[in-house]
Amino acid sequence: MPELLYSKDHTWVHDEGARVRVGISDFAQSELGEIAFVELPEEGLEVDQGDAVCSIDSLKSTSEIYAPVSGTVVEVNRSVATEEGGAAINSDPLGAGWLFAIEPSSRSELEGLLSPGEYERYLAEG
Repeated sequence: MPELLYSKDHTWVHDEGARVRVGISDFAQSELGEIAFVELPEEGLEVDQGDAVCSIDSLKSTSEIYAPVSGTVVEVNRSVATEEGGAAINSDPLGAGWLFAIEPSSRSELEGLLSPGEYERYLAEG
């Protein structure tokens, strides 16, 4: 799998060319604890970088997930919107637990995201 990029909001981005796939980082999943429910965005939703796109309910709290880039939501991972699907986020947040895909309106926004090493340093700085 190609290298992921990360936002300071603890989402990961996998650049797939015409679109980017988005999920939550291992750190975010461990902070949230067991995921119980995901409210996914609608396909076709136009988002700006930093907009709240969906929410995740865990046994601890509800958290908003923010768009790491501006663009249009072109796909959602409907399988994570069930209780069983929430388990995919718990067990594989960087793979099967992905949340949605965005077709970026400005690919230059990807340059502002963090490499895995930069994200690790960001977490270490707390």
